[in-house]
Amino acid sequence: MKKIINEIENFEPINEQEANDKKIILDYIRKNNNVLLRENEIAHITSSGFIMNKNLDKVLMVYHNIYKSWSWTGGHADGEADLLNVALKEAKEETGISEVFPQSKKIISIDILPVLAHYKKGKYVSCHLHLSIAYLLIACEDQQLKVKEDENSAVKWIDIKDLDNQVSEEDMIIVYHKIIKKAHHIVKGNISH
Repeated sequence: MKKIINEIENFEPINEQEANDKKIILDYIRKNNNVLLRENEIAHITSSGFIMNKNLDKVLMVYHNIYKSWSWTGGHADGEADLLNVALKEAKEETGISEVFPQSKKIISIDILPVLAHYKKGKYVSCHLHLSIAYLLIACEDQQLKVKEDENSAVKWIDIKDLDNQVSEEDMIIVYHKIIKKAHHIVKGNISH
């Protein structure tokens, strides 16, 4: 847990949302020893990968079966303390790509994301929070894509100019644009990453 706390403490927020979410997540982790497990039914850590091409003008997304929207890849930590490894593993599993690399080992985005009640594998899941830790991942567009049928029904590269038309979760569009902006700043050297 110390590794995760250190990574989050070293994250440099760019706005009030990130600063506040960082503080709340750190407080929650320190008060709850099971945040890496979804058995913590109030809030648990998830790790996501925002997969972009090398030109940073396209995003690899999956059509999520539960959210009915184009979405980034990611998943529950399920006890794994190496959140970057979780993001990379989920990126490969959910898209079928075999090669994906972190732009940096540093966190690109911290967000507290609400999850509405839903059914998963025939079991009711109550409303809860995802304490989302995200990384910027880079992949080549020429890789073969494959649907992970138990989680998504499609995988494709989306031009960032068309992202708002493809994603139906308005709260996630804000997160995605934040990451895209950060990605371009990192490449231009405006953010230390």
